[in-house]
Formats: sequence, C-alpha cells, structure tokens
Amino acid sequence: MRSAEVRRAEVRRAVQKLGLAVALTLAVGAGTSAVHARPPAGSTSAQTQAVTLATLPDEAQRTYRLIQAGGPFPYPKDGIVFGNRERQLPARARGYYHEYTVKTPGSHNRGARRIVCGGAPPATPKACYYTADHYTSFRHIVE
Repeated sequence: MRSAEVRRAEVRRAVQKLGLAVALTLAVGAGTSAVHARPPAGSTSAQTQAVTLATLPDEAQRTYRLIQAGGPFPYPKDGIVFGNRERQLPARARGYYHEYTVKTPGSHNRGARRIVCGGAPPATPKACYYTADHYTSFRHIVE
C-alpha cells in the first residue's frame, strides 16, 4: 500500500499538469484544432481530447470490443469501480465508472494503460475514455 506522502506527491504532479493544460488551452485559444472535443458535461478537467477508436493501439481496440461484448475479461480487476480520485473525468456518483486493463506489450504486470467507461457496465457504457499514463490524462473514445 502506498504511503500518504507518495500519494500527495502524485496529486501535486497531477495538479501541476492540469495547470499547464489550462495555460496551454488559454494560450492556444478555443476552436483551433479539430482534435479537441468539447469536455463532457460536468467535466472537471480543462479539456478532454477525443480520439477515434481506429487510432488507438490494437490492444486498446481489443479491450474496447471486449467491453462492448460484455467480456470475458482477461484480468481479474477488469470491471472494478474506478473512483475518479484524479478528477480528470466528469463528476459522477461512485460506481458510475469502471476500469479495464489495456495490455501493455513487454509489461509483466497490468501496465499503465486503461479504458475507463461510465454508465451501465459492461456492455452498454455511455462514454469510454483511454489513458496511456495511469489516469494522469484521458482521451474520450469516439467511434
């Protein structure tokens, strides 16, 4: 289990990154790129980038298809509740978000990549998000 000091350091880094994202967003201006989507309603992050399913790594595409099919999932922790402690996703009641592992080639554990979906799990999510950096940033998956 992590110490509180390590967790506080992680939170400080996340807040610093969020501040940088806000500054960059303001500096660049709104509507300058088609890559950016509007943040989902109730989002607490400065901006959520959209990513098409086809541009995600093959492993993420497979995980997404498993989610849509309702499983079976290869990792025991797939489908567990995602608490959104980093507050990068829109605020929702506990239990709304569920996380799924995206296999990381060469990793001997679950790695850092995940898909987090909100809504009724697992086959009918309302929105899914991809993170390649263990919840530091998310990209809204669009088909």
